[in-house]
Amino acid sequence: MCILFVYVDDGSVPGRYRLVLASNRDEFYARPAKSAAPWEENARVIGGRDMEPGREGGTWLAIGNHPEGRIKLGALLNVTGESKANVSNGRGPIVANFLTGELTGRAYSEQLLAEDNFGAFNFVSIELVANGEREQSQTTKGGTILHTSNAPHSIDTCKTGQALGFGNSTLDKPLQKVCRGREQFAEIVARRNVPFADREAFVDELMGLLKNDVRHFPDAELTRRAGQHAEFLSSVNVRMAGGSYGSRTRTVILIDQSNHMEFIEETLIGTDPETGQWERTRIEREFS
Repeated sequence: MCILFVYVDDGSVPGRYRLVLASNRDEFYARPAKSAAPWEENARVIGGRDMEPGREGGTWLAIGNHPEGRIKLGALLNVTGESKANVSNGRGPIVANFLTGELTGRAYSEQLLAEDNFGAFNFVSIELVANGEREQSQTTKGGTILHTSNAPHSIDTCKTGQALGFGNSTLDKPLQKVCRGREQFAEIVARRNVPFADREAFVDELMGLLKNDVRHFPDAELTRRAGQHAEFLSSVNVRMAGGSYGSRTRTVILIDQSNHMEFIEETLIGTDPETGQWERTRIEREFS
């Protein structure tokens, strides 16, 4: 399981961050992965990589600038409890192919669903205009956010200028932890996303949200999907009983009005979140 909170500014108030993102990756602690870094085969793209044998190179979250002046971000979440027939491909390349390809988010999503042979997924794509030739329409000024799923097939345009939350259920039946986490995320963004705000305090509060262990349970939808494991999965920060699975990577991304990007990641090194080391990576880049 994973959770994702996103805010894309609509351009209505000068000085606010264009993009604010906070995300947890939930996975088995022993599954090998690389921490966030520019990709060797395409340095324009920044993100972590799955290194499980047979699935090397896939990713759950990545961002990059396109030569045509677009910033592209992709995030992948599975849809828990959904079975699909004729699955032949792993989901890991979905984000990577979007970031490295030429297609817009909508064209890519349409192609993705037309050729669907993946397990159940939610794919969130974000596009921002990076260069100085921004069109003045509200849509282009703010950016484009799409939620694409194959369980069932759908492509939904999400609103800019407000806090959004995504999890491991369908868009119309969000999990309680997504709803409550989105409320907290919205409060942090409203208070911190102002001109001349304390950036480090902003990052710290977003990381604090991702570390939140409060269980939002009972949750009928989560129970329907996850059964006996539901309660352990009901917090933003997941820790499964037995200690082999949970939130092992937390990420905050900020992009300001000058298209200065900061990618802050904390990743568990080892297989025990209590005694293991959390390694922090910080990458800054000027998108143009």
